[in-house]
Amino acid sequence: MGGPRGAGWVAAGLLLGAGACYCIYRLTRGRRRGDRELGIRSSKSAGGTAGFPAEDLTDGSYDDVLNAEQLQKLLYLLESAEDPVIIERALITLGNNAAFSVNQIPMKLITGITFAIIRELGGIPIVANKINHSNQSIKEKALNALNNLSVNVENQIKIKIYISQVCEDVFSGPLNSAVQLAGLRLLTNMTVTNDHQHMLHSYITDLFQVLLTGNGNTKVDSSFLSLYDSHVAKEILLRVLTLFQNIKNCLKIEGHLAAQPTFTEGSLFFLLHGEECAQKIRALVDHHDAEVKEKVVTIIPKI
Repeated sequence: MGGPRGAGWVAAGLLLGAGACYCIYRLTRGRRRGDRELGIRSSKSAGGTAGFPAEDLTDGSYDDVLNAEQLQKLLYLLESAEDPVIIERALITLGNNAAFSVNQIPMKLITGITFAIIRELGGIPIVANKINHSNQSIKEKALNALNNLSVNVENQIKIKIYISQVCEDVFSGPLNSAVQLAGLRLLTNMTVTNDHQHMLHSYITDLFQVLLTGNGNTKVDSSFLSLYDSHVAKEILLRVLTLFQNIKNCLKIEGHLAAQPTFTEGSLFFLLHGEECAQKIRALVDHHDAEVKEKVVTIIPKI
């Protein structure tokens, strides 16, 4: 599938997947329960890393961000351990570090530092190697960790080489399985921008099939429009606005916006093209955040 039509269907499929798997996941479910099983502590509160085994970093007693030395030990543990329990705990801890927030320090600063450390320590291929594991729980935790790491643009450059493999796992595995949902979340983060969307062009048919036949975790109903409310976190708002913008751009390329398009009632296309969605987006022009306002101003002419 190539050319403008291919680009249009890629973005359309991404919008469906992203809305269902990323936004609803973040807002209605929060962090996955499994990913909050284990905490982490900085070297200051833990008394440094010297003198205790790397396994201690996964024993559930740490509640802050790991420093570079601890992360290096954890990556070594992940690479060398054979015990499935230790591997799973290490993946959860790494995933938590990639998404962890401490009240006293801005989230952007913490995750930026952690993202860079894990990447510079060669952690991304170590984590990605575990998506090949025969243990489905380990595979899921590896995908979750990559998903958290993929929020960082520089990390995406290293993660993109695994997109085809993730797609194969997502579309060949059991419908609605934990691995499938974890893979869809990762693909969502990797394709929010246009940089890597082309890598999914051969999987669009499979993606639509999953979205049509999957359960409530992969489908979208009218509650999806609540994501366009002013109370929604800025990070989520910017993502759903960008996705709305992408699908409108692709529909324009396809020529569907020249005349009134017809979409199936109840579909995400129907929701996004409706007046209720348009009103919600227009209301965001008064949003308190300048970045959100700027995004809305660029979208309004397309409504």
